[in-house]
Amino acid sequence: MKPLRCAVIGLGMGQNHARGYQELSEAHLVAVADTNPKQLDPWVANVGKQGCFTDYKKMLKDVKPDLVSIALPNFLHASVSIDCLRAGAHVLCEKPMALDVKQARRMAMIAKQAGRKFGINLSYRFTPAARALKDMAERGFLGQPYHATTRWLRRDAFPGFGGWFGQKRVSGGGPLIDLGVHRIDLAMWLMKNPEPVSVSGTTHSLIGIPRARTLKKPFDVEDFATGFIRFANGASLVLEMSWAGHQEQAEIMSTTVMGTRGTLVHRNEGGGYDFVGEYFSEINGHKIQGLVSAPRAIIPSPFKDMVQAVIHNRQPLAGPEDGIRMQRILDGLYRSAKLKREVRI
Repeated sequence: MKPLRCAVIGLGMGQNHARGYQELSEAHLVAVADTNPKQLDPWVANVGKQGCFTDYKKMLKDVKPDLVSIALPNFLHASVSIDCLRAGAHVLCEKPMALDVKQARRMAMIAKQAGRKFGINLSYRFTPAARALKDMAERGFLGQPYHATTRWLRRDAFPGFGGWFGQKRVSGGGPLIDLGVHRIDLAMWLMKNPEPVSVSGTTHSLIGIPRARTLKKPFDVEDFATGFIRFANGASLVLEMSWAGHQEQAEIMSTTVMGTRGTLVHRNEGGGYDFVGEYFSEINGHKIQGLVSAPRAIIPSPFKDMVQAVIHNRQPLAGPEDGIRMQRILDGLYRSAKLKREVRI
């Protein structure tokens, strides 16, 4: 079978997508698109001038790629994904899937109508520690999962402060929709994706807004969010997400899932992006615990997973149903924060 002809729209985060396809024997990077011509210059050597576009619609028409990665500001995810699906391409979209659940459902509907695969880059599912923990959960290590906590707290790391991340009309929100997508998804994935039924959320902007005023930068999203999620099976999830807060480490990332037989933990070490998986249980009155990780060589990247989903006609590891579930939760948490009460979703 010929390699899939892949393209990338957006060369910020999209550079990782482009490199990811270049590493695969089953894929061939044929085009890139970005409205900034300077972002295209480094890729001329890879795809040629004929493969570089400032207009993604022209790229879709001229190149007709099999698979397109979309790595654009959040407000463009829905419209650009739909354009690609209607042009006949399969789509791998950066998280979050959309700005709200209405957009997410429309994207899923059009992907189904077009008969195209639609994946979401929920990349934390692809870390070796997460893969090992998921395998343990699938084998029944947890027993019945009943509660989880998940956090991503930054000491001071606003993404592009003053840029689109801090403007709700284009980002959809602050760290809840930016960071929370990853950690909430990871917790629910380990819990086997229970159905969320209600949420209670609170948001704060007590660091970001004063700083924005001082610097005369636009900023109207939260810099801290916390929430509580109830699931239909009785399980619960507590979350905390921030771009700034007084703490020792630069980044604190941890997800703990508690079950009737054991507990699983995914966390970072040393304030960085190296992750470990931990397990805790008891056998015949003896406490057991340890570290787990899967070999990197057997963990597919999000890009390899998407390519193989197209080739083998299966669903990607993170698909539309995952994106819609997440959008329901995010929409509910922001609505709860605004109304100052728990809401059903």
